[in-house]
Amino acid sequence: MNIRPSRMIERLPEQKFGTVFEKIAQKKQNGANILNLGQGNPDLPTPAHIVSALQDSADTLQFQQYAPFRGFDFFKHAIVDFYYREFGAVIDPDKEIALFNGGKTGLYVMSQCLLDPGDIALVPDPGYPEYHSGILMADAKPYCIKLDENNGYLPDLSSIESGVLNKAKVLFLNYPNNPTGAVANDAFFEEAAAFAAAHELHVIHDFAYGSFHYGQKPVSFMNAPLGKSVGVELYSLSKTFNMAGWRVAFAVGNEEIIHAINAFQDHVFVSMYGGFQQAATIALQSDETHIQSLKEVYAERMDFFIRQAARKLGWVIERPAGAFYLWAPIPDDFKDSHAFADYLLDEADVVVTPGGVFGANGRHHVRISMVAPLEQLALFIDRLTILPIRFQQKTRI
Repeated sequence: MNIRPSRMIERLPEQKFGTVFEKIAQKKQNGANILNLGQGNPDLPTPAHIVSALQDSADTLQFQQYAPFRGFDFFKHAIVDFYYREFGAVIDPDKEIALFNGGKTGLYVMSQCLLDPGDIALVPDPGYPEYHSGILMADAKPYCIKLDENNGYLPDLSSIESGVLNKAKVLFLNYPNNPTGAVANDAFFEEAAAFAAAHELHVIHDFAYGSFHYGQKPVSFMNAPLGKSVGVELYSLSKTFNMAGWRVAFAVGNEEIIHAINAFQDHVFVSMYGGFQQAATIALQSDETHIQSLKEVYAERMDFFIRQAARKLGWVIERPAGAFYLWAPIPDDFKDSHAFADYLLDEADVVVTPGGVFGANGRHHVRISMVAPLEQLALFIDRLTILPIRFQQKTRI
């Protein structure tokens, strides 16, 4: 029998991380000691009190049964309290929250709920590649907006052609930004929300790194005067609480969008395991000590790596204002980020993410994740010192 996958499967973009993972696995089989700074995979453990909450919940009969389709009220109230305490935003627990089994699932679901075939979705470039996956699943079309360093890696919304805007329905934003580490302020979010309202765009603000601002108080899109009128914000516990493997995320914001999300998920998922909701509640109710100490760890790692790269390699890397990535320029001797990343893996057994994975405007950078202790960051630098690479940069156009 000839198996013919659906056209949706054929539309899916190449999973660009998969090839790298296969190469890493092959090198490990051959005995290589791989140092992986390519994934945004927190190396620190989930705090013990959160783990204990999950362990305790395993014996709870209520959590062994199906959870309410749209989540337990206690979790949603914890989200409301956390959002007000952390970001100063007011959220309605009954109408303005939707739960997801991970942020990536949330991105997929929201694209299905907001996009029709032929619609255009505006996406940042460089930007998280999974935005494209959900868009293409919906048979819509992504349109890339260049993020320019000279503009603080904020999109110039006025540069979008009128013909594109006429067909555009969704605008993706992401601050603190993956991969650049750029942050946005209240003025930009106010401008973006007003722009979306004027052009009837739905905003999806990916806030996965929301608590990781280093020089200012975290800024939520929900605080923009028109924020809730035009969009939703996606928050994940993966980074803030070292819970990447737990797959716990949620969206807050516009009541109609949240209703559409919940209506869709009622047919696809049976909510989230109650034990995860209980443990996530404990996480959100934690005091600020954990978040502050985690930011200090990442800040120390970034500062250390930047100093060592400059001193030992002559590699000048700007310190980001948010997230926990370094957006590092590649040496001039390499044609693009893929060539540089492949070279580092082949010759030094170290992994970075090619900036080209995040779009055409990332082709002259690599993303380096600060998800390793100082000793391993030092080893990363030492492995590069023996390579014949000239890191001094010319100005690239």
